[in-house]
Amino acid sequence: MKEHRLSIYNSLSRCKETFKPINDKLVGMYVCGPTVYGDGHLGHARPAITFDVVFRYLTHLGYKVRYVRNITDVGHLEHDADEGEDKIAKKARLEQLEPMEVVQFYLNRYHDAMAALNVLPPSIEPHASGHIIEQIEYIKTILDAGYAYESEGSVYFDVPKFNRDYGYGRLSGRNIDELLATTRELDGQTEKRNPADFALWKKAAPEHIMHWPSPWSEGFPGWHLECSVMSEKYLGTQFDIHGGGMDLKFPHHECEIAQSVAHNHAQAVHYWMHNNMITINGKKMGKSLGNFITLEEFFTGKHQLLEQAYSPMTIRFFILQAHYRGTVDFSNEALKSAEIALGRMLDGYRRLQELKPSDKSTIDISTLESRAYEALDDDFNTPVLIGVLFDAVRIINQVKDHAATATQADIDALKKFMDTFLVEILGIRTEASGDSAEALRPYHEAVDLLLQIRAEAKARKDWATSDLIRDRMAALGFTVKDTKDGVEWSL
Repeated sequence: MKEHRLSIYNSLSRCKETFKPINDKLVGMYVCGPTVYGDGHLGHARPAITFDVVFRYLTHLGYKVRYVRNITDVGHLEHDADEGEDKIAKKARLEQLEPMEVVQFYLNRYHDAMAALNVLPPSIEPHASGHIIEQIEYIKTILDAGYAYESEGSVYFDVPKFNRDYGYGRLSGRNIDELLATTRELDGQTEKRNPADFALWKKAAPEHIMHWPSPWSEGFPGWHLECSVMSEKYLGTQFDIHGGGMDLKFPHHECEIAQSVAHNHAQAVHYWMHNNMITINGKKMGKSLGNFITLEEFFTGKHQLLEQAYSPMTIRFFILQAHYRGTVDFSNEALKSAEIALGRMLDGYRRLQELKPSDKSTIDISTLESRAYEALDDDFNTPVLIGVLFDAVRIINQVKDHAATATQADIDALKKFMDTFLVEILGIRTEASGDSAEALRPYHEAVDLLLQIRAEAKARKDWATSDLIRDRMAALGFTVKDTKDGVEWSL
């Protein structure tokens, strides 16, 4: 296997670093998964697709990857990470359901959306609610180390003390003094020694549905704790990659670092990776702004901001057209452009399967593979890779349109190239709706039958019928091209 010098932008050091796994036999990757209390939206799709490509590429390079993606089913608290009502519990109370009924309903919807987007399932998908005992034990160790304190049945992490010993805020670039000066006081936080301290364990109010016994109170773990605990359980005290959205840098990931260092006296993560946000007209997507569009609404087109439905592969391709660290701004125009570009790509892939070999070759495909690897090795640069794939499509079209010739070896190499980088690594399904070729066979046969009727009309010099079929097919989105080898069509 060719040696690759994969570089990853490390958010902790703010530069690209050559990827060197801790263990050559197993790469550990942890990604913050969904908080299952609502329908997933486009912003939730981006980290899933981003780290799916990372997972796919590392696997392609020959690494065995243990990919852990957590499920937050204890729930975020409203108002603040430490205060308010658990959103899962609130929905369960309002709809008179068990909290885990709420979790399962939305988790099923999330999994369905991920399958539609062709996101591979992780190696392990642990639930926060299934690791309460481990979280309690983790808190005990932090207390014993002197970096946490109990107050009125709750346990808080002592941020100023940790900052004096290890430094707090390196990942997000926060200055602890500025943080302490700007942290607002919240009702019910008088039990904290310092406003910047965060909860490791919260004593449950009487009306709180989700709670567990602990040495300190009947309560529930803080939001940040689950990732430190579950990543260590499944990947060890040190592992390779931790990923998530850029909005999680502070406070979530900063608190994770503090917890893990206080627990183990060493940094746990070697490479921190963060994908940027998806915005709508320059604003972050959110229900409060009225620009929240669920993935199901994208797939069906049933939202006032959408002009049409967009297929899961169009959504995936739209996200991959930008580098994962860059902002992506949603618009119908941008998605339509992605749809057209994906159509060109898939049409090229289809035409590749129909190429006929020649004895001599007039094409040069010698640099395609090396350029593709260079793009991926440069911090998973998917837009550059897509550009290389379009160069391959251009060559395929030249051969198909008889502007160039290719040997069987060239055609085989092009097929391997497209299957490797488009299908295997970028995860683009090559059938129109992700269905199998067998399921789409009647659809193709119906189009072929219509074109046969058109050919018979042309043979009879019935130009009116021939043109009518062509024009009506064009109105439905089909392109019909007459060539010296017959008729070609694409959607």
